Amino acid sequence: MIVKNVEKQEKSTVSFDVVCDAQEFEKAINTVYLKNRGKIFVQGFRKGKAPRMVIEGMYGKDVFYEDAADELAPAAFTFAVKDQSIRNVGTPAVKGVDFGEGKEMTLSFVTAVWPEVTLGEYKGLEAPKAPVNVTDEQVDAELEKTRKRNGRIVTVERPAQDGDTAVIDYEGSVDGVPFDGGKAEGHSLVLGSGSFIPGFEDQVVGLGAGEEKDIDVTFPEEYHEASLAGKAAVFHVKCNEVKETQLPDLDDEFAKDVSEFDTLDEYRADVRAKLEKAQADSAEAGFQNALIEKAGDNITADIPDAMVEEQVDRMVREYDQNLQYNGLNLELYLKYLGQDMNGFRDQCRPTAERRVKTELLLDKVAEAEDIQVSDEDVEAEYGKLAEQYGVDLDTVKGAIPQESVTADLKSRRAADIIFAAGVPTEPAPEEEKAEAEEPAAE
Repeated sequence: MIVKNVEKQEKSTVSFDVVCDAQEFEKAINTVYLKNRGKIFVQGFRKGKAPRMVIEGMYGKDVFYEDAADELAPAAFTFAVKDQSIRNVGTPAVKGVDFGEGKEMTLSFVTAVWPEVTLGEYKGLEAPKAPVNVTDEQVDAELEKTRKRNGRIVTVERPAQDGDTAVIDYEGSVDGVPFDGGKAEGHSLVLGSGSFIPGFEDQVVGLGAGEEKDIDVTFPEEYHEASLAGKAAVFHVKCNEVKETQLPDLDDEFAKDVSEFDTLDEYRADVRAKLEKAQADSAEAGFQNALIEKAGDNITADIPDAMVEEQVDRMVREYDQNLQYNGLNLELYLKYLGQDMNGFRDQCRPTAERRVKTELLLDKVAEAEDIQVSDEDVEAEYGKLAEQYGVDLDTVKGAIPQESVTADLKSRRAADIIFAAGVPTEPAPEEEKAEAEEPAAE
């Protein structure tokens, strides 16, 4: 094979021709003949037994040319990429085929390539970093969460109150006609949870065990079951049992039950420390993300659409996999939201563009800083991954190519250079407000 006419084009694409000589062309033709002869009927021959020359005589000598081009295209493209050191991205396209009167074949390709990147400022960048400030109220709220997780649910002989669990039977009807899915027995409903139609739970409040009543509600206009959306309904409800959650006292005994500490003061101090660490980690992550975003905005690159679409594809696969872990799939999820795949891809695209910029940035910083990764570094990373996923070393090595591990290590070290040189600043008031919702302590 010979590569000719390599030309750079706009939007980081490259076109080139690959000439396959007569021997390569002939081999490809024979390969597709052997693959397809079983599908071709020729009178006088058993199916699949007709000689190639007979088939070509009937249908023309070029009968297998197009299939031969398809057969050769992957190998021709791979050869050209290696021969010309082309860093292609996305899926290449065959733009034309010239069969050269049957003596040789020329395939014309166009492919997106890794763009040329010019770095801007990436050291000494300023970005807001939220201060660590855990309040007594946040500590109290965390303790209250733990109390609720350790509460006991007990039956009470009184009317149901907000926050209680009412065990109910119910049957709903619209215009006096029961509807599918509107009936249940022994359902445990936490009053105030908002898990039922608006107005339903409020009307269960006040019911005692053994009492019944009709509840009038109206389904939301955007209700997922279109036949019920916006319609008035009546639910006949019977309360079988009322339960309340009794919380443990906040004392030393509570601390001993839920932690390794002997006193509430010690446990409270540990909760505060964990909240402070969570805040610090969140602030650092926000600071680092802002630095990467700034440095990414400072690069200059003609990013090909194929790179962004490839990243969108990856995001769609990740989203679908995450949903499948919960017994769902993306198609059903989008249908439930009233959205189609094109709309979902459009939503993903801004994040995909940001990810591509980050990838280009870190790759170029690694090059500019001459970051090196040794075989020992790669081996150590394989060891960490094996431990993380609980599998043996050979399994990890078989699943993750060495080049991927090397590229990841280079990117992380490039990011560390940006982080180390970053300058934290005071966040604006609105940014401080956004940091108010912090991760809970473990």
